[in-house]
Amino acid sequence: MSERAEKVLRLAELAKQLRLDALDMALAAGSGGSHVGGSLSCVEILAVLYGEVLHFDVKNPLDPNRDRFLPSKNHCVLAHIPALAAAGFFPREEILQFQKDGGRLTGYPRRPEIGLEYSGGSLGMALSVGIGMALAAQEEKRPSQIYVLLGDGELNEGSVWEAFMSAAHYGLENLTAVIDRNRLSYDGDTETVMGLECLNAKLSSFGWHVSQCDGHDIWALLEAFQDTKAGRPHAILAETVKGKGVSFAEHRPEWHHHRLSQEEYDRARKEVLGETL
Repeated sequence: MSERAEKVLRLAELAKQLRLDALDMALAAGSGGSHVGGSLSCVEILAVLYGEVLHFDVKNPLDPNRDRFLPSKNHCVLAHIPALAAAGFFPREEILQFQKDGGRLTGYPRRPEIGLEYSGGSLGMALSVGIGMALAAQEEKRPSQIYVLLGDGELNEGSVWEAFMSAAHYGLENLTAVIDRNRLSYDGDTETVMGLECLNAKLSSFGWHVSQCDGHDIWALLEAFQDTKAGRPHAILAETVKGKGVSFAEHRPEWHHHRLSQEEYDRARKEVLGETL
């Protein structure tokens, strides 16, 4: 097997495990529900980031030279927390303590010691925080790369476009914005709510270097992360499917935040594992 094939297989297996872990977390969340759809759409993105792209040391999590990942769409939590566990920041069993009293994984906490670099909630803010981190790294001549994951519905926020303009002005080549382009927000289809196209042309006109790929294709994502240009911030438009991997959640806005029943969990798990229903 080629090195490329081995890498893709390893990351695909990681993505499968993250999906299964996300389902475990969603079931454990109970009647309160959880953000299922937007977590499943970015699983491959997080698998590639934590499995290959990001530079960090779980034994020295506050290393000033570490890369930073900021989930601006912090409702990707069902995928993000398992990715941190898989990377070794905390035991996998702890993922089921999500939003439990007394646990470390309540809401959207900022705990850099376990890899949680950003406390989200309000959308449209993380790219500006990432710009501050990228500017500081640039000023101090540190090798840190800053990665920000945004939802496409979040691009309705004016603060995001101010940040796009600012990042290009400062030539932040150490900043990458990944846009999870699943075309659905809580309110419905993004192009009906507030049309975004043509995103590629808009971001290019703002001074960003833009890559576009299938956000569920491991190799395409790896190539997109490497497709950078000196002196310019990098945007990756990752075309994805909300609820990816679970047929009854795919392309369904109601699964943005939803309760997962035991019956639905059993069915979803079989689909992810490729078992016959």
